Amino acid sequence: MPRYLSMVRIDENNTPAGGPSPELMEQMGNLIGEMTKAGVLLDTAGLTPSAQGTRLRWNRGELTVTDGPFTESKEVIGGYALIQAKDKAEALEWTKRFLQIHGTEWDVTSEVREIAEG
Repeated sequence: MPRYLSMVRIDENNTPAGGPSPELMEQMGNLIGEMTKAGVLLDTAGLTPSAQGTRLRWNRGELTVTDGPFTESKEVIGGYALIQAKDKAEALEWTKRFLQIHGTEWDVTSEVREIAEG
């Protein structure tokens, strides 16, 4: 079965104060449990803020190291889910459900891409 990476993108300057609500965390926990039980969720996690990250760039023989936050980026990867599904349509359905539990106070984007095998 193919694997898919769902990269969750957020605008760190436009998230609800205090982060995810207890209700959202409960709903997310329920969905993660359902996905795990269904055998489609291989791994998932949120990421620390970009202010705690470091970017390394290799450009034409020169290495640049930049500590966060990355002000030139409107959106950053805020988390990910590694999904094993029968096809892309199934991976998209699980991702849609993940996005919809966030309610109206969040602006979240997920990019779903199949992992190249071999």
